[in-house]
Amino acid sequence: MTAPLHEPTAEAAPSAAEEAAAAAAGEKVVQGRSLGRIAWERLKRDKLALTGGIVVLVLIVIALLAPVITNLLGQDPDTFNEKLIDPLFGTPTGSLGGISGDHLLGVEPVNGRDILARILYGARVSLLVGFLSAVVAVVLGTVLGILAGFFGGWVDSLISRVMDGLLAFPQLLFTIALVSVMPNNMLGLSGSNVRVFVMILVIGFFGWPYIGRVVRGQTLSMREREYVEAARSLGAGRFYILFKELLPNLVAPIIVYTTMMIPTNILTEAALSFLGVGVKPPTSSWGQMLSSAIDYYESDPMYMVVPGVAIFITVLAFNLFGDGVRDALDPKASR
Repeated sequence: MTAPLHEPTAEAAPSAAEEAAAAAAGEKVVQGRSLGRIAWERLKRDKLALTGGIVVLVLIVIALLAPVITNLLGQDPDTFNEKLIDPLFGTPTGSLGGISGDHLLGVEPVNGRDILARILYGARVSLLVGFLSAVVAVVLGTVLGILAGFFGGWVDSLISRVMDGLLAFPQLLFTIALVSVMPNNMLGLSGSNVRVFVMILVIGFFGWPYIGRVVRGQTLSMREREYVEAARSLGAGRFYILFKELLPNLVAPIIVYTTMMIPTNILTEAALSFLGVGVKPPTSSWGQMLSSAIDYYESDPMYMVVPGVAIFITVLAFNLFGDGVRDALDPKASR
């Protein structure tokens, strides 16, 4: 009886002792890495993106802890300090807009409210509107974009025409008109909360076509890929393919466009408050502070500089972080 010409040889997996010996000998043990880990390692190498991400986290913490921080400082955003105001000109006494040990960023003209406290509370409004309106836009854009790209035909034509119409619609004018006629009480909300709710819905509703187009384009290219065809051949249904095959591969572009959308929404909220259709006084808002500072930019320039710098730093941090996330998730896009 002769042995087979090609006798299979079994290769045993390296034991723990062998791995330890290889490590002691200086050999490099190859380990698998997930896509998330690879993206995180790319992001860690981008110092500007990390700086932007840290600033974003600090802003979120400051917004959440605004009442605690103002209590520790002994200030309140709505407390008037007329004794710190020049009765003749209505501007803060002292230099640089009344900056002192008690009021680190000075006080507002006419009423003397602490600017730092109002900046902290204004961050809550800006970040709340920016994040929640982005969530509304992402949910609508993802659902409608993936349906348009996957089903095609009249579904794609209908959704695409709706997107074209919304992109051509004057969002700012519509928002101004809508907020101006909203009642003071609605759905259990009152005052500025009504306007914040309306701004979130309107900004999110008019923002979804941008991400919807991206998702639609990605879905059109992915629905013909081999893994989708393999799922079809195995009898997978449409919804299985949508949620198990396509949607996980759309997470990266969705995250990227979400990080880029939030600063745009923050600027939109600031613009609406600047025009007087944002939150109502005495609720603090950065855009509202800029609008009030127009009358005092010569006599008290600090009142305009502080909220302007707050908006600039916030938008810049989100943009830097968004660029870093985009490069980490899709390095080819930066080449």
